[in-house]
Amino acid sequence: MANFKEDFLIDDEVIFLNHGSFGACPRPVFETYQAWQARLEVQPVDFLGRQAADLMATAREKLSAYLNNEPENIVYFPNPTTAINMVARSLDLQAGDQILTTDHEYGAMERTWRFICGKSGTEYIKHPISIPVSNHVDFVESFWEAVTPHTKVIFISHITSPTSLIFPVTEICRRAKETGITSIVDGAHAPGQISVDLTSIGADIYTGACHKWLCAPKGSAFLYADPDIQPMLEPLVVSWGFEAEEPGLSQFIDYHEWQGTRDLAAFLSVPRAIQYQEENQWEEVRLRCHRLAEIAHKKITDLTKKEPISPNGSEWFAQMVAMRMPDSINPDDLKKRLYKDFQIEVPVYSWNEMPFLRLSFQAYNQPGELGTLLEGLQNLIPLTDSGGKNESD
Repeated sequence: MANFKEDFLIDDEVIFLNHGSFGACPRPVFETYQAWQARLEVQPVDFLGRQAADLMATAREKLSAYLNNEPENIVYFPNPTTAINMVARSLDLQAGDQILTTDHEYGAMERTWRFICGKSGTEYIKHPISIPVSNHVDFVESFWEAVTPHTKVIFISHITSPTSLIFPVTEICRRAKETGITSIVDGAHAPGQISVDLTSIGADIYTGACHKWLCAPKGSAFLYADPDIQPMLEPLVVSWGFEAEEPGLSQFIDYHEWQGTRDLAAFLSVPRAIQYQEENQWEEVRLRCHRLAEIAHKKITDLTKKEPISPNGSEWFAQMVAMRMPDSINPDDLKKRLYKDFQIEVPVYSWNEMPFLRLSFQAYNQPGELGTLLEGLQNLIPLTDSGGKNESD
């Protein structure tokens, strides 16, 4: 197995177990990113005025092939939050309509939907997904019990941010289509961590980050929209693509791609990120990282004596895994001590009033780093009382 640590710019002094938050970009991809930026500055008018449309079309083609769909159905966005904001503001929602989701969703998205509901009178229904989860069939049946005649939109994560669980979105989207409900999937953590086949998933809307597990530069994400949904999506930023003087092949692309002057380098570097992973047999990398996650899942739950939130295996998690911490710990205190005492960057936080630790394993992580985390937890967890103060302080 190659030493991928040399390929990444991660600080050698830090044990970085938080790829899930913002990702990390390999040097070959980052160099491509910088080269695109330099090319823009050499002749900005030529680059943005004459070349950009064709360059972006090529970048869409590469990404759409990777996701098994058509390039005219995909638009680049800087992040999934921006993409979902555009979609949410475009929906024709009325008072009494319901948006059905789970209690495992990303906080920024929850704020977006609450904002929209506050203006439209729509209800935001958070269906509790109890932990531990057992199997996908039971999950779907439990979730579908919350669907009502007022459900107009289902919003659900492919891989959840706070609990790192892989949700069975394909079956949810299939049922939604049969029922006439708009399905919106937040796939921020999916591309690059698991296989994403947009055609098979069948969502009306799917957004994913490229700068997380696909390892593209920061500020690269995408929005997929089913052709039947595209006409209802209004541009978040009205610019030259609206009432275009020279319309392209797709109004969807015209409306949402050009938002005025901005740096396109992150988007144009996505094909290089895809190529980098193809060159380095990323299926093997994913498998190695998942094995580390499985080991962590067992060893940490053995240490904490807390029941795992899912079975140990690939059905529910991939390279990112979340585990409950003892109820007595203060998440902020434990996070700070792990960084201060052991140079470990890892998120520790509260979800549904329970303390959690979330681990991300990427190509640059080694088994010894998990060993250091276990040592840190063994040292810090027993010393942390309910007030969040350490007895050694």
